[in-house]
Amino acid sequence: MERRMLGDGLEVSAIGLGCMGMTGHYGPADRDEAAATLERALELDCTFLDTAEYYGAGTNEELIADVLGTRRA
Repeated sequence: MERRMLGDGLEVSAIGLGCMGMTGHYGPADRDEAAATLERALELDCTFLDTAEYYGAGTNEELIADVLGTRRA
């Protein structure tokens, strides 16, 4: 995966994953499917995850934290 520098040196993947639809913004969402999508993106070295508190009233960030939490020591 190609990388890009943001601001003062934060390196992220050139391709990002928009997470808005993962917690029901566009209709019912399947948490297991969303988690699997995040897992696959991380396996492909995608490190740019686009989220905001507005997406699912904070549940979007909770989902991402749960998935990332399984990967950190």
